[in-house]
Amino acid sequence: MNSQDPRGSTSVMRTKPVEKAISDTEAPEHRLRKNLGALDLTVFGVGVTIGGGLFVLTGTAAATYAGPAVALSFVIAAVACGLAALCYAEFASTVPVAGSAYTFSYATLGELIAWIIGWDLILEFFVGAAAVSSGWSGYLASALQGTPLQIPASVANTKEGFMNLPAGLLVLALTAVLVLGIKLSSRINQVAVAIKVGVALLFVLAGIFFVKTANLTPFVPPSQPTKGGGGSLTEPLVQVLFGMQPAAFGWAGVMSGAAVVFFAFIGFDVVATTAEETRKPQRNLPIGIISSLAICTVLYVTVSLVVTGIQSYKKIDPADAAPLATAMTHAGHPALARIISVGAAVGIIVVVMILLLGQSRVAFAMARDGLLPPVFAKVHPRFRTPYVVTVVVGVAAALLAAFTSIDVLAELVNVGTLAAFILVSIGVLVLRKSRPDLQRGFRTPLVPALPIVSALVCFYLMLNLAVETWLRFLVWMLIGLVIYFAYGRRRSRLVTGNVGTGDQQGRAGRG
Repeated sequence: MNSQDPRGSTSVMRTKPVEKAISDTEAPEHRLRKNLGALDLTVFGVGVTIGGGLFVLTGTAAATYAGPAVALSFVIAAVACGLAALCYAEFASTVPVAGSAYTFSYATLGELIAWIIGWDLILEFFVGAAAVSSGWSGYLASALQGTPLQIPASVANTKEGFMNLPAGLLVLALTAVLVLGIKLSSRINQVAVAIKVGVALLFVLAGIFFVKTANLTPFVPPSQPTKGGGGSLTEPLVQVLFGMQPAAFGWAGVMSGAAVVFFAFIGFDVVATTAEETRKPQRNLPIGIISSLAICTVLYVTVSLVVTGIQSYKKIDPADAAPLATAMTHAGHPALARIISVGAAVGIIVVVMILLLGQSRVAFAMARDGLLPPVFAKVHPRFRTPYVVTVVVGVAAALLAAFTSIDVLAELVNVGTLAAFILVSIGVLVLRKSRPDLQRGFRTPLVPALPIVSALVCFYLMLNLAVETWLRFLVWMLIGLVIYFAYGRRRSRLVTGNVGTGDQQGRAGRG
């Protein structure tokens, strides 16, 4: 296969040369504005990562899977993310193009794999935005409880009412912000990140005085059989495959908890989707990806230790949408609980915004390559944002957020994200071998060992997700494959020959 001239190729494994991927970003009709520096990217990463995982899933994972050892679950998830982050950093500095893992895979593993990854990322960001906005409304309801603005139960969530109106309205409002420009989004993010990191630190500094060592003992609760009700579909796939006795807690529970709280770390890969809007991407992208992950890991571990120290994991309600506020109320400080609820509600907002940002950039890149309808690649003439796809994604995510809940969606996001991480890790090895000549602003250390370990760790975490999550994921993948073979394969720009600005300029000159 001639990777330098893929036009006309019918192979689903055709690759898009890195040079053409970069040159496409200079096409006037597709050019995005470069406004982001290293600090912007770090704050973006922290902004999207500190959210539903910290303020919602901490309680769920402690009560259901790991007890106080949920702190270890966060560490294990962070290690898996850290390994993948090093691979992402190399790719992002080598191929500074919108689309993140989709674009990286297109340059290394072929079009079909790239499509699968792109479809995977759409699942991650789109469903993630809906899930986090669902969790956000729980903190908003907690903050407004007992005030004249209290949200009626019928529209507060889907468990007590028929819809989650606040979640849907939030997504629509953030869609409008994203259309108006990346710099405005960055400024809003910086303010919100300062608030929610402040709230997390307030919870840790105030809550540490109410920690009871008895609540942290035993740190890894003994394994116990799970209660019936869901059948084998709700059990981790690894238990079903190897005939293990269904159980919670113990070390198996810690691993299952890691697979669930992995949702808390999706964020650094969103940083990679902003490559085309970054100044000096070879330098700034690796800094943003790695530093945001390090900051978030420290916060997750300390908060999880404090929340399980204040309140025994046995008394935490796994369905509680505001476990940090509940823990502070349990400690006898409802005023602090309200402050935490307000801060969390403000902070989680930007998580939704940045997930929507990542989704729109991935779909934009896929449309620019011809794999999705070209209308999704339209850029606003004034704001220089992909406004069509942003609006379409926003409306769809708003509907999903209004009629679903975070507990169903979080695991589905995790399995998709882990699959993307595996292919990015493999892609580093492929690109090192196929294109050793490329300039790399950052090089993943310990190659090939580190990418291989990264892929294996991510795969093991996938095995710890429920069977029903895998089934939903496979259905989503099948839908994606149908769309690719029915539409994308024949309309790919690698087939039509319209693969870059050079072609456009050539045709213009001949005209």
